[in-house]
Parts: sequence; structure tokens; C-alpha cells
Amino acid sequence: MHQAIVNIMLDRIQDQFVSEKIFCDHFLVISLEEWEEWKKGKVSLSSEKMQKMKSLFSDYEWMLIQKIARQTILFPEKRNYVVAEYKRLKSIIAKEWINTGRAKVELITEQRVADDILSAYPKKHIVNLRIFMSYGEWGYDDILEFCMPGVIQQQIQDSQVDLLEWVDENLIETYT
Repeated sequence: MHQAIVNIMLDRIQDQFVSEKIFCDHFLVISLEEWEEWKKGKVSLSSEKMQKMKSLFSDYEWMLIQKIARQTILFPEKRNYVVAEYKRLKSIIAKEWINTGRAKVELITEQRVADDILSAYPKKHIVNLRIFMSYGEWGYDDILEFCMPGVIQQQIQDSQVDLLEWVDENLIETYT
């Protein structure tokens, strides 16, 4: 797997999981040693394990990751800041979607994911900000998710503006 993709995956794992060990033990169900070997490009993971890792991202995010990886092949200097570039581009795209007036925004808190498989082990106190474009066809929504520190939830609740406006005004500086 291309190192740019690995770096972006590692950033998402660090955002969502207390540690890589917990990610390996509870989510991917592999040994930490196997994980370390995979990160170095020395072993492959099964397609089932790769699909689980890919599930950390929406289809739209996965497409964006592929584009960014391709850019690092064309412009090797971009390899040094691939994660920052991914976050920057996601934020810009989200703002563009919001500016169309067609985007929807939802805040997914810990309480809303209580039944989720991720709640079966220790995790970071985060909220997910989901911005999506719906096209009226089931399964074809474009989704961007932003893992934000849990304190953002209180900041949004205390704000005098609605969620969509808060995102438009604060997303880029808060996320990147």
C-alpha cells in the first residue's frame, strides 16, 4: 500500500482510537507485530482486514485519499505533508458543499454511537461532524466526516449560530 495512504490511515486511527494496540486488538483483530510489519510494507493484510480499515472512511473520503496518493507520485515533495493536505482538502470541499446550500450537517456524539461496535473498548472523547450531499438515490450520498475533540460539542452548543453556520465559520481552523 502506498505510504501516503498508510499515513492518512494512521492519522484517522490516532484520531479515533486510544492507541494502535486497541485498534489492532479490538477493531482489526490482529497482533501488534503483524500491524507493524504491514505499516512497513513487509506483509499484506487479508482483503477482509483491508476492508475493515477502509470502513474508517466514507467512499468519498477514500476516493480523495486515492487522488492525494496519486499526487504524491507526481509531486514527491507532497509526501512530506500528505495528512495536512488531506485535512485541508476535506475542509475546503466541505465548505464548498455547504456554500451550495444543498449540504446537510450532523453532529454524531458518543451517546448516539452507544450501540456501535466501537463502544466495546476504550476510545477517545471525540465527536464526529458529518457533512454530506444527498442525491436522492440510496447509497450514493457523498460523505465527509471530521473527527473533532469532544470539547467542540460544547462549543457548538454554546454558540449563538446553528450547526451549519458554525461549520461554515469554524471548520477549517478547527480541523486543520
